[in-house]
Amino acid sequence: MRPVVTSYQGTPQRVTTQKPSQKRSSSINISRMRKGFSIKPLALGIAAIFLSACGEEKEQATIYTNADECAAANPSMAEQCRTAYQQAVEEAERTAPKYASAQDCETDFGTNQCRVVRNESGSFFMPFMAGYMLSNLLSPRGYYSQPMFTSYSGNSPFRNRWVGSDGYDFGDQRQRNMRVNKEVFKPKPTVAKTMSRGGFGSSVRAKSSWGSSSSKSSWGG
Repeated sequence: MRPVVTSYQGTPQRVTTQKPSQKRSSSINISRMRKGFSIKPLALGIAAIFLSACGEEKEQATIYTNADECAAANPSMAEQCRTAYQQAVEEAERTAPKYASAQDCETDFGTNQCRVVRNESGSFFMPFMAGYMLSNLLSPRGYYSQPMFTSYSGNSPFRNRWVGSDGYDFGDQRQRNMRVNKEVFKPKPTVAKTMSRGGFGSSVRAKSSWGSSSSKSSWGG
């Protein structure tokens, strides 16, 4: 490259001109970067599942110990309270955990917390219904109800907790108002087998229904 001489009032200086350097950013492959930051289908699937879980429809529900308590809280719906209670009693007899002996039942639920039931198939022992859960009582679409149980046994990990007939733990017995998934009001399977002592806690932990529990004997066996 030939030097260029410029004149100033002072001593002549030699100035060398250079090619402008290439911008660093011009060497970056933009298309490759975009490809690297693209959202993968798997990530989209996980996000969709997460959003779906967050959007699960919930119902406001209340647990009453009996029909009178429900009627006192909802004077205009007293008849519905009594009807729902009777439905829960019938549902409890169909779906509650059942035992061949009172001792086995009381081991799980506490002393004097079980009753004997006799029918055409024989007899069995089951816990008293501690209350019933009601949802949408004031809705014109109709209400949902289900029996609730609790344990007073010092041997049970579910002592003083609300538990559904399928073994679902709804929390502390002092809690009466809660928001629950509509799934909990789906029909439960009929229980056709008796359980051994300790079956209550193990079944709840396994999140299995009383209907799938097994024993050497069935009702009245």
